[in-house]
Amino acid sequence: MASLATRCVVIVIYGICFLSILIESKGSRKTLNLKWEVEYMHWSPDCNEGAVMGINGQFPGPTIRARAGDTVVVELTNKLPTEGVVIHWHGIRQMGTPWADGTAAISQCAINPGETFIYKFLVDKAGTYFYHGHYGMQRSAGLYGSLIVDVAENVKEPFHYDGEFNLLLSDWWHKNAHEQELDLSSSPMRWIGEPQSLLLNGRGQYNCSLAAKYSNPPLDQCKLTGTEQCAPQTMTVEPNKIYRLRIASTTALASLNLAIGNHKMVVVEADGNYVEPFSVYDMDIYSGESYSILFKADQNPSHNYWISVGVRGRKPNTPQALTILHYSPTSPTLLPTSRPPMTPLWNDYDHSKSFTNRIKALRGSPKPPTTYNRRIMLLNTQNKMNGFTKWAINNVSLSLPVTPYLGSIKYNLNKAFTNSPPPDTFSPVYDVMRPPPNPNTTQGDGIYMLKFNSTIDVILQNANALADNVSEIHPWHLHGHDFWVLGYGEEKFTDKDVVKFNLKNPPLRNSAVIFPYGWTALRFVADNPGAWAFHCHIEPHLHMGMGVVFAEGIYRLKNIPKEALTCGLTGKMFMDNKH
Repeated sequence: MASLATRCVVIVIYGICFLSILIESKGSRKTLNLKWEVEYMHWSPDCNEGAVMGINGQFPGPTIRARAGDTVVVELTNKLPTEGVVIHWHGIRQMGTPWADGTAAISQCAINPGETFIYKFLVDKAGTYFYHGHYGMQRSAGLYGSLIVDVAENVKEPFHYDGEFNLLLSDWWHKNAHEQELDLSSSPMRWIGEPQSLLLNGRGQYNCSLAAKYSNPPLDQCKLTGTEQCAPQTMTVEPNKIYRLRIASTTALASLNLAIGNHKMVVVEADGNYVEPFSVYDMDIYSGESYSILFKADQNPSHNYWISVGVRGRKPNTPQALTILHYSPTSPTLLPTSRPPMTPLWNDYDHSKSFTNRIKALRGSPKPPTTYNRRIMLLNTQNKMNGFTKWAINNVSLSLPVTPYLGSIKYNLNKAFTNSPPPDTFSPVYDVMRPPPNPNTTQGDGIYMLKFNSTIDVILQNANALADNVSEIHPWHLHGHDFWVLGYGEEKFTDKDVVKFNLKNPPLRNSAVIFPYGWTALRFVADNPGAWAFHCHIEPHLHMGMGVVFAEGIYRLKNIPKEALTCGLTGKMFMDNKH
């Protein structure tokens, strides 16, 4: 084997060494067997006790740690007394196992109370991922956890670090998820409001602050012993060493910004894909996204430092989440002497766009096809339907059927959902800068049937909501694929904007944001047989219809487990055939 120096280009940024080419070799592959029980528990995520949805008595759920090429087997038993459950493995492409994607009514039936379903899937690519409930608003109830895939044995990553931390970000309401669903489904809609707390690895502080003297509005100083369920987890570092911080956001609503006091961060991974490293002092992260950053513990070791997370994109009524970067051997209880990093102004979108536009694929990453076979334009609007508030795509608000698409398409059950597909585009005269002239929408369960192995361009078009001068951030997540983010733009997309597309080094992602009154262009190859959700990752928005479904190559699938399809028309078919 050639020496490392002859095979790689070395880049040094702020004392951190990066290799521009990843060296790979195949290591041993293993199977990770897990037995999980999902149930409600009394818990105090932010020092205020309520009901959370936990796994094996833990909140957040257990962290899964595997290597690329391993197989993960999760035997999931539903111990909830009166509701079904599924778990989506966010960012795992499920190549060859679409029934394990964990999307109720799309890839499988919900797992009924008392029943067990076995998820078995390959984790084919190293990266920072997570998992969460994908039935109703169970993510808002706390059903989530981390999923970390390390590189295969004998594989070198394109950067060096001495230690690692994992940070799962979420938001928390004291109103339970069922009441939130009811509020959003009421006429008139009752908006759920901003979260009471932000959680770092499931821990936050309500009505008090770790840095009370800097809080605005004023809050009392938190008085914690460290043993509470809401006590922050400090991150202990040794001076002058380099650390990897894996970050994933499973928030139900909040867009966030993260900073480490006095420390530069170098972004190296986004959604399980390496990016050209670049340095920042703070970073935005939207629901559904994940990153890895590197930082060097190069500050005064006699001090500790704040790690802060604050709300972006919405007028924040939720205090920052804080924890401490602890320099050993300084006391971990020593509070930092400086104020926590200030979160950028919530509506400073230029700051957000500056960060997002710096994300480029690492040299040597796969490049997108230069042309597309089909372009789908998806207009995001807020609408009304019989007095109810909905979110719609091309004026269709998604309503999922009883029978999962995976089964109804595989077995040609034509009456399971609407056969007419939703529109590929919207009216060319629609003014995205003003409220919809006709606010009424319709519900539908039609899906986009994609030709297998075709190249698909998706233009996500944001618009004004029902209220004047309001356009919200929408982070979109695609199941079953990574896509190339070709570009972002302002106002309404036109064919003239194609020249702005980045075909040289666009990042591969599974989640992408559309900024207010803007558009985002994506490209992916429909090469993974299955039925796949594509939706806004804000939980209330998806609940109110903001999503679509893509299906491709389902005829190629063999041996779909019948246990995934025991409801609706597929369940009836199996019973009639005495399977």
